[in-house]
Amino acid sequence: MRNTGKLQGKTLFITGASRGIGKAIALKAARDGANIVIAAKTAEPHPKLPGTIYTAAEEIERAGGKALPCIVDVRDEKQVQQAVEAAVAKFGGIDIVINNASAISITPTLETDMKRYDLMQNINTRGTFLVSKTCLPYLLKSDNPHILNLSPPLNMKPHWFSNHTAYTIAKYGMSMCVLGMSEEFRDRGVAVNALWPRTTVNTAAVEMLQGSEGALYARKPEVMADAAYAIVCRDAKEYTGNFFIDDEVLLDVGVKDFSKYACHPENMHKLQLDVFLDDEGPFAKL
Repeated sequence: MRNTGKLQGKTLFITGASRGIGKAIALKAARDGANIVIAAKTAEPHPKLPGTIYTAAEEIERAGGKALPCIVDVRDEKQVQQAVEAAVAKFGGIDIVINNASAISITPTLETDMKRYDLMQNINTRGTFLVSKTCLPYLLKSDNPHILNLSPPLNMKPHWFSNHTAYTIAKYGMSMCVLGMSEEFRDRGVAVNALWPRTTVNTAAVEMLQGSEGALYARKPEVMADAAYAIVCRDAKEYTGNFFIDDEVLLDVGVKDFSKYACHPENMHKLQLDVFLDDEGPFAKL
């Protein structure tokens, strides 16, 4: 999907943007000449995970954007507030918020310790609420403000709760922020939407869960980056309260060749469906 230039000069506040999907979204916007606030925890190289906020900033600026790396734990209200204030001081405002930071533990109830439960709740649900709340006064001043949460559609089938109740509650908390805030701010012109991948996406989190084999049947982070870009380029007043799926968004804007998104194009019709989705949707017909 080609860049349109619509994000030229826009400021995006992206949580967890030092690697994975968050960084891919940042790089896509940077190619338009956007300003990117990298709100993430990794300031020093991690022994198991690639990238820091500073290496991401270098990539963003090489891609044509302007970067502001900020050390942010989304559980910490003071750090979030300081990062938002720094973003406004440097770029003059905030136009788009991408709530990407997330914690995952696909564990049944008896195997989920409360420390992990609290981590998921505090990063996923509370962090999303906190970042959105803190950025909203500035979003309300933007001419096309968007909040995009990387969270799933609210699928109430018991199956999606029974195998990992704690994780489901935490991710659905992000989606419930979409449900509530989209209606709360509809008349004030702030779009609040969710985006979720049809298939697993090859990120550090997937590799930690599935090992290197996970990439065989996964897509690249760029599929989510292109879909996020398409959403935040839309008119905020017309597109709010939606639970988007990445390939449906891309089909809608004319993308026909999805083989480029597969980590292994020969497996593009054998990809692993992501959690919370019951079928392959329109992709089954491609």
